[in-house]
Amino acid sequence: MLPLRRAALPFALLLSLVSLAAFAQDDDQPAGSHKTTKLPAVNVHAEDWRKYLKAKLQYQMPEVDGPKITVTKKTTVTHLADQPTVIGNNLNQALARTPGVLVSEQPTPTQFNFSYRGIGNPQESEFVLVMQDGIPMEGDWIGFPTLYAFPMTQSLADIQLIRGGSSLLYGPEPAPVINLVSKRPAPNTPLTVSTENVVGEHGLFSSYNVIERNQGQWAFRADAGYVHSDGTRANDGSQNRQADVYLAYKPDEHQQWWLDFHAISAVSGDPGRLSYTQWQQDPRTVTTPYNRDWVNRDQLVLGHTHDFGNRWSLEAKLWFTYQDLVSRAAAPNASTTTLQDEAFRTYGADVRLRKNWGQGNAFTVGTVLYRGNDPFRQWSSTDLTVGRDDHSGTPILNQRRSSQYESVFAENVFRLPHRFHIVPSVRLEHERVAVDETVRPPFLSRPLIHEADTRHLPLFGLGLGNDFGHGNETYFNVSQGWRPLRFFDIAPPFSNLLEGHAAQLSKSVSWEAGVHGAPVTGLYYDVSLFWINFRNRLETQYINAVDTVYVNTGNTRSRGLEAQLDYDFFAPTQLATEGQHLETFLNASLLNARFVASAIPGQVGKTPAFSPDYLLKTGVTWRNERVKLSLTAVSSAAQYWQDSDQAYGSGATYMPARIPAYTVVDIASDWQLNHSLRLLAGVSNLGNRHYFDRVWQNGLEPAFGRTWYTGFALSY
Repeated sequence: MLPLRRAALPFALLLSLVSLAAFAQDDDQPAGSHKTTKLPAVNVHAEDWRKYLKAKLQYQMPEVDGPKITVTKKTTVTHLADQPTVIGNNLNQALARTPGVLVSEQPTPTQFNFSYRGIGNPQESEFVLVMQDGIPMEGDWIGFPTLYAFPMTQSLADIQLIRGGSSLLYGPEPAPVINLVSKRPAPNTPLTVSTENVVGEHGLFSSYNVIERNQGQWAFRADAGYVHSDGTRANDGSQNRQADVYLAYKPDEHQQWWLDFHAISAVSGDPGRLSYTQWQQDPRTVTTPYNRDWVNRDQLVLGHTHDFGNRWSLEAKLWFTYQDLVSRAAAPNASTTTLQDEAFRTYGADVRLRKNWGQGNAFTVGTVLYRGNDPFRQWSSTDLTVGRDDHSGTPILNQRRSSQYESVFAENVFRLPHRFHIVPSVRLEHERVAVDETVRPPFLSRPLIHEADTRHLPLFGLGLGNDFGHGNETYFNVSQGWRPLRFFDIAPPFSNLLEGHAAQLSKSVSWEAGVHGAPVTGLYYDVSLFWINFRNRLETQYINAVDTVYVNTGNTRSRGLEAQLDYDFFAPTQLATEGQHLETFLNASLLNARFVASAIPGQVGKTPAFSPDYLLKTGVTWRNERVKLSLTAVSSAAQYWQDSDQAYGSGATYMPARIPAYTVVDIASDWQLNHSLRLLAGVSNLGNRHYFDRVWQNGLEPAFGRTWYTGFALSY
């Protein structure tokens, strides 16, 4: 670690000096003087260049997106306006055009589970960084990086996926970043009001309502959403509420201030996990009739962008988030229940500067500061229906937890002759997590925990690319990433083992090389090979029906191919000028993941959990000014659900070693009857596939069968 740390400073200084020297050449001319250089004649086809760029931006992020450099990083963008409305946060449908992202489904809408390329258990997306408008959505980004809240997809404009290099761009988690881009009122939007109301199977009722305006210097948008479902089992009902407010002020064309407020509240029953035998006999079986989950999340963001002139620009964000996770959990047939409350009070700042220089070059530099204060408490109660705020039970755990994180980073894209470009990156990270315990679980014999750990980490990356032909580009990226030490890593609350300073950081090195482009009208492709080395993989293991421990199962290697192909059959025809599109897409992730080192005997050579050999997504969409009609499918290979690759239990508790392969098909449609009225209808899991893809040692969680919805939307 020390040699790397020493190497970080000269690398950063070199990057800065080279860039600043270029700035000086670019900007330090005396006023009124002009240095003239005769260049060879170039035949420029401006319209062709703009056409290819516009086509590529339908599927990928801009090469320099504000103060963020994404060129040579593989990116994918899903524009949700180009597909039918996603109802009930059907994330497989929302992410159908996003290659490689594995969604492990569960009926209760208080946890969201993503994984990618075999890195980590998808439990609450612990190894994937999920952000909204560039701000982390995790409970505590550093100490407890889990995803318990997700905005209604009706409130989102785009979903961005950034692979290798995402840790250098945004910070902790190995890869990738999923960034959710909120809807904003378009310029010159008059006062507009809309309401969307949907009913469906299992008592579904969804309502989403918006008022917005953007004229002159001021813009605002406010929405309110509500979703109710009875679920597919007893004690499976849920209610979700959401409210968002966006207010922006643009005093002149060079700057803007804005405020964002996001509020999410969810409550859901938890009918319990099933053994494989129970699932086969009756997937509607309820094992925990009294368990319940509550999630509340409020976030306030202040943002500012400023174009200073002389090709300098600024983007700055300050935010505060409060999130409260409360659960009532009892083992099947138990006479007591555990009431658990985890509160997260986090705040941060993200400040980035960009300097454009020379011919297409750009330098970015920035810093992120973050703090968290996260108490963790549990009580035992004999009342199996104890209320979320009833703390009259016996205290069995009380911990004060805190986190802090600081980072400085810099990147530069150098444009070279013959359409080559190179992007060196550096990021210096610092984290500190601390846990102080006043009450420990009664079944443990260890002393009370008073533990803190601090880590410093330099990260480096290098990207290379070349534009060739008509709208094509090769790209290569090698980048380091990491997963921060969590509270549970330094102080497992339900174990007699005190990890302390022996806890190991999970680190990654990601290599990716590929080619993408839009060489002909209507066609986009992206094909890449990847190789990821991941050290110190952690697996969650249950020690009883409620409590867990975390086991370092070793180092893994993930390699494979990821490909995306999109084609609009109407694009080359006259129908495109009439707004008609018939788009088909196919994306595939082919994965070979293995353990390459482990302290566990016999682990080397095994396949990590949740690493299917293939993940295929395909679909077709017909859209025009009045109709959006989509048929999409997701198909996953069989996959192990624990790193041992072994079956678990026997008889009534038996769980097979692998989750069976499955294919799920959805159909969705929007029909704009006139300027004000739009009809919605769709069917999820059209084939009524009987499957599951979320498993633990204490059972599996059945996925939804076939469900339908229908409704209408009005706008004024």
